[in-house]
Amino acid sequence: MTENGLGQLLGLLRRHPDVEAANLHAWDATDSLLLGAAADRLAPDSRVAVIGDNYGALTLGLLAGGTGPVPAEVRVHQDLVTGERALLSNAAALGVSGGFAQLPLGAELLAGADLVLLQLPKTLAELEEISDAVARHAPAGVVLLAGGRVKHMSLGMNAVLGKYFGTVQPQLARQKSRLLLAADPKRAEGKPPYPVTEHNAELDLDICAHGAVFAGTRLDIGTRFLLSFLPQVPAAAKAVDLGCGTGILAAMYARRHPGAEVVATDRSAAAVASARATARANGLAASITAVQDDAMSTLPAGSADLILLNPPFHLGSSVHAGAGLKLFEAAGRVLAPGGQLWTVFNSHLRYVTALERLVGPTTVRGRNPKFTVAASVRRPTA
Repeated sequence: MTENGLGQLLGLLRRHPDVEAANLHAWDATDSLLLGAAADRLAPDSRVAVIGDNYGALTLGLLAGGTGPVPAEVRVHQDLVTGERALLSNAAALGVSGGFAQLPLGAELLAGADLVLLQLPKTLAELEEISDAVARHAPAGVVLLAGGRVKHMSLGMNAVLGKYFGTVQPQLARQKSRLLLAADPKRAEGKPPYPVTEHNAELDLDICAHGAVFAGTRLDIGTRFLLSFLPQVPAAAKAVDLGCGTGILAAMYARRHPGAEVVATDRSAAAVASARATARANGLAASITAVQDDAMSTLPAGSADLILLNPPFHLGSSVHAGAGLKLFEAAGRVLAPGGQLWTVFNSHLRYVTALERLVGPTTVRGRNPKFTVAASVRRPTA
């Protein structure tokens, strides 16, 4: 396939079921740079592992022959369930049936892989967990090609890779993207570095975190502000921590209301694993069920009495209100009539009007210089 042909293929990709907008794209120059660099390393018997393939550009580019030979096997890990579903949707739209396997980060993904393509993650913690997994499970001759937008890259990434690989070589930048080539993996000894656990004295809570989870083991300031209103949040038979991250809200609510059934849900596999570990570390595993899902799509309508939410205001590296609005709409569906959504958000986003429209009557319960906490009551069904 020519470079123009590859560009046309990538241009057909969509982000769905993730938020879509004119300024949000399903691929970037890093995808095409990674695919081009892979071309010289591929043979018909190649086994490729793909990590961080946002919406399927790398996987589908490989399978369409966008880089020369089509590899014998493509295995892919995407932390976000929206990415997994977008890959399947894009594959169907392009007429690609099979040829890849979607797997967790670990031995099944990496065993036997001679090439790993990685869209560099946002945090060094996530890069360390990925690097350890590649060094731990891939063969000695594996080559890791990691790419990112230059403005989001740092020398710390080279240092993390250098901890797990004997060779780390920065490549020339192109179209504001750059690749790092890592080879000669250092065999990992002992336990993997993640998840990590840290005791938060303020909450008297052990917080567990995998590398990809937002805020790591820290208590982010929005969650802290929402927790200050926990005494006002009503008791509920079934409560949901939506976008649970490490599961702090779920754990604190379950501790305060031991009779409640609490669901911690997030689109990130790392977040769900972290929330599950946090529940277990604090003796709350019997009260909390952790579920990977996209905006509660698997929860029945009208099935929850309470939802707690600290919504994201970034989609990837873009500031965008669409993520929060999608979650508000989901809350309006999943809440039972009279059920409540308690949410914290950056005050400049002015979400109250949207909450009124998508959920129901909304009362601002508190503000500080940065955040607003609001409670919305689900309207009765007609």
